[in-house]
Amino acid sequence: MRLTLRVWRQDGPDDPGRFEEHDAPDISPDMSFLEMLDVVNERLNDQGREPITFDHDCREGICGTCSLMINGRAHGPEKGTATCQLHMRTFSDGDVITIEPWRAAAFPVIRDLMVDRSPLDRIVEAGGYVTVNTGSAPEANDTPVPKEVADAAMDAAACIGCGACVAACPNGAAQLFTSAKVAHLNLLPQGQAERWERVVAMVETMEEYFGSCTNHGECMEACPKEISLDFIALMNRDYVRAQLTQRRLQGQR
Repeated sequence: MRLTLRVWRQDGPDDPGRFEEHDAPDISPDMSFLEMLDVVNERLNDQGREPITFDHDCREGICGTCSLMINGRAHGPEKGTATCQLHMRTFSDGDVITIEPWRAAAFPVIRDLMVDRSPLDRIVEAGGYVTVNTGSAPEANDTPVPKEVADAAMDAAACIGCGACVAACPNGAAQLFTSAKVAHLNLLPQGQAERWERVVAMVETMEEYFGSCTNHGECMEACPKEISLDFIALMNRDYVRAQLTQRRLQGQR
């Protein structure tokens, strides 16, 4: 395959960006998208030119760092697929492929295709954990968890924190990410002790960095793990209940 790449190049957060065109000949259809970029970078190195900066780690669809906008779509044209799982056979010989970093004000560009996604970390730091001292491990059967609850918690925990939901959302909202991180703890017995404090802290931290959800649904379409919009509804319900709970407690003081 021979492809033409239109790649966003930006030297730093405060520098102006521009598109550069790169010829990519002899690309195997069996390569992953990141392997194709590796080949292009090797050629750029051989020519004494600056290679394209992009983020990656596990290359197994687990870590979420391989985030790219490909032809205007987060992670590319395949649904339920991270960039590292996208293969070049998805494209045709002679295609022009436009590659950009995540499009979101909350994710400033570090260099080229790499962005700073630390606002997602701030949300997790606000409450995406359990601090209750449980002591020694209890007998598993002492705390029964209904299968449907366990399945829902696992579905939420599938979120890899890539930020595709934010990049795809017209409002730059992070409700899908936040709701997944809230739900996988709030649905389980271990998360109940801090349930109300958790949802308030995480939602209010989210609102410091990201836009508001208006139910476009682009987030679920872009999510490589196909996290359901249902979790946003669950988070909104818990947030309202948490506010009412706090008011009752304040009224009793």
